[in-house]
Amino acid sequence: MQQLHTPHVVVVMGVAGTGKTTIGPLLAARLGVPYAEGDDFHPPANIAKMTAGTPLTDEDRRPWLDAIGGWAHGRAGLGGVVSSSALKRSYRDRLRATAPGVVFVHLTGSRELIEERMSHRQGHFMPTALLDSQFATLQPLQPDEAGVAVDVTGTPEQIAERAATALKDLPEPVQ
Repeated sequence: MQQLHTPHVVVVMGVAGTGKTTIGPLLAARLGVPYAEGDDFHPPANIAKMTAGTPLTDEDRRPWLDAIGGWAHGRAGLGGVVSSSALKRSYRDRLRATAPGVVFVHLTGSRELIEERMSHRQGHFMPTALLDSQFATLQPLQPDEAGVAVDVTGTPEQIAERAATALKDLPEPVQ
């Protein structure tokens, strides 16, 4: 008898420019689950701040993280992929408080590669000037956090495939 695999609820994380919005939908398609764009959960005040080049505070991020966590909680046992920078351990802890079974795919790459990719993006509200603050804030996944780090070199399809393969090695999600 074939054992059924419960799909993970995956948070695709990383600094701006790593490809969360590109890789997220590709990964979701590979896993056969829905994708939610994390930026869509931001309140208008957050988008206005980021557009003006002002980094968000932890206080600004709380309602955003809670909204993402609520979506992830609603997908428990069903699977899903959502993007969120989730740069600090405290942010990931807040997501896990609402959605205990989430796992993280941390998209990683050199600052040079990410800045190069950001310089070619059109119509996005995160200017490259905020990249330094993103790297300064980043706290990589710790050994006790469910997730995988995936390098962002190569095509989006290659990156999504590496992420899907890495996720297969994680234990079944907590319900």
